[in-house]
Amino acid sequence: MTERLGRADLHIHTLASDGTAGVVEILDHVERTTQLDVIAITDHERIDAAVAGRAMALDRGLSFEVVVGEEVTTLGGHLLALWIDRPIRPFRSMRATIAEIHDRGGLAIPAHPLVPYPLCAQGFVLRRLLADEPRYRPDGLEAFNPTTLGRPWHGRVVRFTDEHGLARVGNSDAHALDAIGTGYTTFPGHDGEALRRAIAARTTNHHGSFHPTGAQLGTFREQLRKYGRDARANLGGRLRGDGARRDLGYPRDGGALQGDRAALLAERRVRDRDGAA
Repeated sequence: MTERLGRADLHIHTLASDGTAGVVEILDHVERTTQLDVIAITDHERIDAAVAGRAMALDRGLSFEVVVGEEVTTLGGHLLALWIDRPIRPFRSMRATIAEIHDRGGLAIPAHPLVPYPLCAQGFVLRRLLADEPRYRPDGLEAFNPTTLGRPWHGRVVRFTDEHGLARVGNSDAHALDAIGTGYTTFPGHDGEALRRAIAARTTNHHGSFHPTGAQLGTFREQLRKYGRDARANLGGRLRGDGARRDLGYPRDGGALQGDRAALLAERRVRDRDGAA
């Protein structure tokens, strides 16, 4: 009997950036309703929610692994930085950003590439990187992205990925709970290390289903409500001068978002356990 391939979704957003669900909700949803073995939390320009999510998953003994990631804005488009331990500085060339990710032991995968939009890596940028030294080359491409950005250009992205011998990665680019796992990567094995080996060996494949037309409108409405709540909370905190602010949904200052205390305690226990090992 053939062993089931592992499944990973390496592009998920939380309340910390432009997602609409908190870390606790995401972990519970993945555990209850998906067959994912690995997920990556990849908020824009920050990793605090991802670090908390990894610690909570370990502390609770969940059935899947959480990779710390970040969706980094570069001058050449959005880039997924995976298996990192510190935020990556944004707004530089994609070449310099990939080099920093590799120097820190992470993997770099351009998100929703080849879409004619400023936040997406274009073919000429990628070809130049692929002709460069290994330090500056992407480790794969997001060959499947089920969103409005990804659907019209999917065939072109798959052809480009295969023509250049890159690992195929499928992700959901989820900004809401029900989107998680709508795009995913299969790989031999079931944990993060096996996934890394598969990306390096180019033995991954992409899968998923595109969002129906108009399906993301509900997410956009919820994002707008979230931005309004965040703005009011941040303004109120500044006016009061008490440091109580929403900070894009995931307080850096130990605020009252559900699960923060558990996340901080879990992260501390993981650090203590690693230090004692």
